[in-house]
Amino acid sequence: MSDLPMHGVNPTHLDPPPEEATVALERARTADDPRAALRRVVAVHPTFLAAWAELAENALEEGDPVAAYAFARTGHHRGLDALRKAGWKGQGPVPSDHEPNVGFVHSVDALRRAARQIGEEDERLRCEHFLVELDPGGRFDPRR
Repeated sequence: MSDLPMHGVNPTHLDPPPEEATVALERARTADDPRAALRRVVAVHPTFLAAWAELAENALEEGDPVAAYAFARTGHHRGLDALRKAGWKGQGPVPSDHEPNVGFVHSVDALRRAARQIGEEDERLRCEHFLVELDPGGRFDPRR
């Protein structure tokens, strides 16, 4: 009997980000200008998915879906690179209960929401389906 789950693909778990990136993100959240501080974080740590996701989320909250789309798209693409490096073959779960995966899953969710706001329905649907595949029943499941 195989050790693989029923769907035939093991979950992918990204490596944790460098501690200095996590510390910089925490500081950015409490900065006088969090958006500028977050931009500095990604300038120094361009592969730090949680910072891209947070930039996207902040832009959505500020009513700037175009900026949110750009930030989320960057987090999405950087995340795909990280997943492939971790052995992901284009399918299988990337569970959000593994903290290092959250930035990627969150970027896909932010991309879905930004796409909806700018009227890019095809992208919204792709992201929605991708979220269900990545994290079925997870914290960013668009079915909820």
